[in-house]
Amino acid sequence: MSVIDLLNDNTNAHRFSFEVLPPLKGNGTETLFRNIDKLGDLDPLYINITTHHSEYIYREREDGQYERLRLRRRPGTIAVAAAIQKRYGVPVIPHVICSGTTAEKIEYELIDLQFLGITNVLLLRGDKAKEDRMFTATPGGHTHTTDLIRQVNEFNAGRFIDGSEMRNPGKPFHYGVAAYPEKHEEAPNLEMDMKYLKEKQDLGADYAVTQLFYDNRKYFAFVKKAREMGITMPIVPGIKPFAKLTQITQVPKTFHCDMPQELATEAVKCKTDEEAKALGVEWTTAQCKELYAHGVRDIHFYTVSAMDSVVQITKNLL
Repeated sequence: MSVIDLLNDNTNAHRFSFEVLPPLKGNGTETLFRNIDKLGDLDPLYINITTHHSEYIYREREDGQYERLRLRRRPGTIAVAAAIQKRYGVPVIPHVICSGTTAEKIEYELIDLQFLGITNVLLLRGDKAKEDRMFTATPGGHTHTTDLIRQVNEFNAGRFIDGSEMRNPGKPFHYGVAAYPEKHEEAPNLEMDMKYLKEKQDLGADYAVTQLFYDNRKYFAFVKKAREMGITMPIVPGIKPFAKLTQITQVPKTFHCDMPQELATEAVKCKTDEEAKALGVEWTTAQCKELYAHGVRDIHFYTVSAMDSVVQITKNLL
């Protein structure tokens, strides 16, 4: 079943989905599965699996000079997606990204996913390299999510990137995209950012999942403006509670989102990780209840470094 079918199913309300990271290279899946096991009988609508391609690192040589090498720290998104689907019987949505890869490699990712019967994906540009001032596409790769969407559309139509026809095209991919209630950090303004979101919908995106936010007013305003601009696809709110003292400042900085003043006032009073975690659970529970009260049926949780908090929040909401 496609994700859009799940999102359009009106038989249940107050549903959850979750995003998880593949394990670091060499770590195995034990910790990942232990974290997913914590979800217990929460019955997630689906589970997203992030993708991380290679990045540059600098390593000192014996002569004291530094050499630049490419390293991939978290391989295995496709394999992890297949393992989760087999182990838990829940729909999985691996991320397919532009960053750090080529169109040819993306084509092979799509082929592998199709072989595994995984045809729901989230299409993203991905983050720029840490050392780059702005996003730079890998030679032979894509600069924008819209370029990636066009490749998937061609694949769905039975054509490879070299223009040759597939003998057996297989089941088409259904895909979602990202949305940014406080605008993407590289967008000149929110209106331009939403214009790109409209373009992704017009190209075939079924739904959007937002970047995390703490202020529901910004999400409600974003959805209202999106509808006025003709964006009709579901816009699923993405939520992440902070669970440590350091995250109170790091999360807004990393994800370019603001804390509402009432939350910031309480956050600066926290003296320990335990206090920060308790505040994060309390705020996010109230945030989700307000979203549900305004007619939102589906909430997507970012669980990295916050799985225990997310489990507690979802239990609070049941």
